[in-house]
Amino acid sequence: MAFRLEEGSILVEFADQSRYLYNTIKPGPAAVAELQKLARAGQGLNSYINRIIRKNYFEKLS
Repeated sequence: MAFRLEEGSILVEFADQSRYLYNTIKPGPAAVAELQKLARAGQGLNSYINRIIRKNYFEKLS
């Protein structure tokens, strides 16, 4: 899993090379802050997306 952090958003690339954008519009600022925190910590990001965020992403890029 790879990711790119920007102010108010995070772009996540999964092992299957699918890329998803999460931002302050969807799933919202609190969720994006948590996603960024987990990404920086290097653990729990995939689990949080699977358990909490699910399909609540802003855009699927590929």
